Amino acid sequence: MRAPSLTIGIEEEYQIIDPKTGELKSFITRILEDHDPRYTGQIKAELHQSVVEVGTAVCRTPAEARQELVRLRRTVLDVLGKHGLTIAAAGTHPFSAWETQEITPFERYLGVRQDMADLAQQLLIFGTHVHIGIEDKDFLIDCLNVARYFLPHILCLATSSPFWTGRNTGLKSYRSILFRHFPRSGIPPRFGSWDEYSDMVDTMVSTRCIPDATQIWYDLRPNSRFPTLEFRICDVCTRVDETVCIAALFQALIMKLWKLRQDNMTFRVYPTELIEENKWRAVRYGLDGKLIDLGKVKEVPAREVIHELIDWFLRDAIDELGSRREVEYAYKIMDGGTSADRQLKTFAKTDGCIRAVTDQLVAETREGIFF
Repeated sequence: MRAPSLTIGIEEEYQIIDPKTGELKSFITRILEDHDPRYTGQIKAELHQSVVEVGTAVCRTPAEARQELVRLRRTVLDVLGKHGLTIAAAGTHPFSAWETQEITPFERYLGVRQDMADLAQQLLIFGTHVHIGIEDKDFLIDCLNVARYFLPHILCLATSSPFWTGRNTGLKSYRSILFRHFPRSGIPPRFGSWDEYSDMVDTMVSTRCIPDATQIWYDLRPNSRFPTLEFRICDVCTRVDETVCIAALFQALIMKLWKLRQDNMTFRVYPTELIEENKWRAVRYGLDGKLIDLGKVKEVPAREVIHELIDWFLRDAIDELGSRREVEYAYKIMDGGTSADRQLKTFAKTDGCIRAVTDQLVAETREGIFF
């Protein structure tokens, strides 16, 4: 079996913001019309015109990925700045109304709007997608089956969507709730083989459930264009170092599974229903809640479970990859809180000023980008 390349590719979805009002601004088609060679192919549209998506080049290390993200965030800020606009990175906008957002007038997105009706209009969310290179399809499916268990752990570190239409939802990742309204979303089922997954996709396409595999919206899926396993569970991270940490953790996880495979070992595969319970806990409470240690069948504080993941399970993989610096940023997140935690603190400190939350997101999105 061919060893995985473990390459990293990251996609981030940013909010296009009018800094005068703090509101979302429908503007992506205007940007793409400029045909600026600095971002050809790496800056893209999404379902709503107030979203701008960036995608890194293929990277070998988390450090390379960080350089790419800094460059892309800087480019987007520069391009939008010329139009008096800026960006914010959070899973939902704190107060803009989803009903008034414009759908991007491209065939793909108009098709989603027609198929999903009001669910598409409401899907005003912003995520981080991390691709890890796995060329062997059977090993990729094995990784998908095992890695599902760890998705809630990582989501706890990446929550950034506590607000929706001006309300404190009481959840750390309201984005996850909005996305769950879509079909073919959430924690994926276990697949017995690559052929079983392919047969499912082929059946859905032939029966006109979906036009292609890109409309399989699981939290973790084989990418249909690249030989990668795509981790899609995380809210977009506000600070670039948070994104790099998340990507480093996913890369280390696949490396660990490969190391186990070399010793004819693997990690236990747990039922989807139990993993969904852990996801709900991550969505609701983030780092402040408890996850179920499914091996011990007991509740454990989320921070403790994440420490165990890094300090015990992934330790040798992290050292072999040389990514300890990036991974250990997770300790800083656990000490200071996620973007969702910081947003809630600002909201409380300003006596419920939701605009102050947006201003904070704009400022934090720029951190480490300009020197």
